[in-house]
Amino acid sequence: MARILAIDYGKTRMGLAISDPLGITAQSLPTLSLKNSADILSEIKNLVKEKEVTTIVLGLPRNMDGTLGEEAKKVEEFGRRLSQEIDIQVEFWDERLSSVESQRTLREEKRKIKQKKELVDRISASLILQGYLDRKRSETL
Repeated sequence: MARILAIDYGKTRMGLAISDPLGITAQSLPTLSLKNSADILSEIKNLVKEKEVTTIVLGLPRNMDGTLGEEAKKVEEFGRRLSQEIDIQVEFWDERLSSVESQRTLREEKRKIKQKKELVDRISASLILQGYLDRKRSETL
């Protein structure tokens, strides 16, 4: 089975996570900085090729009532660009509360959240991907 890449799209960074080859677990990857990257799509394209990714799961930040706000619309546009320019399947995953959950996880590990913003993004991407993988697995049972 080919790998799945999850992206937690943010204003300054993108958290990344990748599945194992069997599609069972999610492992975080280093974040991508939007400030330092001239061409983020090129970086993602290289990662897709290197890791043999067939699907990208993009966290969609819905409002608590399920509607789509401005940030969600930016994520949808980014997903369309990924799909067209990299020629890859892009799926959206409701990421409501993934950042809250990742911060809670860090608190439980007694880490200082202010100093670990990149880690929050990485954990968020892992949570998005793990939720996606779990749902896909339950659909096949």
